[in-house]
Amino acid sequence: MKIPLGIEGDYIETKKNRLFFDVKGYHHPKDRKICFIRFYPNKTGNRIKDNIIYKKVYALNERYSLLKEKFPQYLFYSNQFDLELQGVGLEDIKNIYNPRDFLRNLQMKNNLNNIEEKSKELCELFIDKGKVPKESIGISGSLMVGLNKLDSDIDIIIYGTKTCVNFQSNLKEILENSTICRKYNLDEYRSHYNWRVGGSNIQFEDFLKSEQHKLHQGKFQNTDFFIRYIKSPKDWKGSYYHYQYKNLGRLKIKAEITNSSDSIFTPCSYEIKSLSLLDSDLISKDFNIKEITEISSFRGRFSEQAKDGELVLVEGKLEEVCYRNQENYYRILLSDQIKDKMLILD
Repeated sequence: MKIPLGIEGDYIETKKNRLFFDVKGYHHPKDRKICFIRFYPNKTGNRIKDNIIYKKVYALNERYSLLKEKFPQYLFYSNQFDLELQGVGLEDIKNIYNPRDFLRNLQMKNNLNNIEEKSKELCELFIDKGKVPKESIGISGSLMVGLNKLDSDIDIIIYGTKTCVNFQSNLKEILENSTICRKYNLDEYRSHYNWRVGGSNIQFEDFLKSEQHKLHQGKFQNTDFFIRYIKSPKDWKGSYYHYQYKNLGRLKIKAEITNSSDSIFTPCSYEIKSLSLLDSDLISKDFNIKEITEISSFRGRFSEQAKDGELVLVEGKLEEVCYRNQENYYRILLSDQIKDKMLILD
């Protein structure tokens, strides 16, 4: 399976300003890669690469604020997505870091440090017990670009639609039977609660309903790990220019999950039956919410958020989606860390 460079899970280092961005999605304009700033040179940071001190920026609003203040050339308005995005022009790309290449380099390297050794061993566990082909797994995140800390998480990427689905079934058994790879306990869910939904009004009990049945996160030898699943290129559907999204405003609805089979992937999506409107500031006040058929998100925190048959409260941005010559449809996009929600209802 040939996978092009510059997709979800890859990182980009710029020629100018020595910035590091994490790539989002599969589809990109012809002149740049859609990616979001993650590390930038700053003397108050706590990471060093090539004798340069770097600082990490995580929250989406902070990433936009940083670029607007210091590096506005990495912001652009996307007509396709109908919003301002972050991206690096092709002429400014110094390096594209790839998770599969990085894992191969670790496997050939001697004298690994603790986090490198753990990351390699976790991949080997998934290859052995999870039946993941060696060429379909890699290591992403700060470790891949040499900007990790000693207590950094392990970010795993698994490639291929069928491979991911099969591994997800095997992962459940690994988490249940392994002595070194497990799901979070209650105290660990509490520690994750603040930075996952901090600033929102989501209650811990509501947060826990979704988090407890997620398989793509946990502890390996007492180090946090997070897994992202990437579909096969044949399932990416079209190109950047085949899509047109129109922002119709924000709303909150009650819905039933009718198909969650794509919820494990990044981006994740859910087919839904919209049941009732709870609140909105829609541009069109006479919009029929029953026309909304999908929830989608590029944020990993919404993966495996709900299962088939569950009722959910969803709050996010309503978009009209035009794809090639097919009939338009409507989806709710979850992207705002503070405002957007997807909660399981009793």
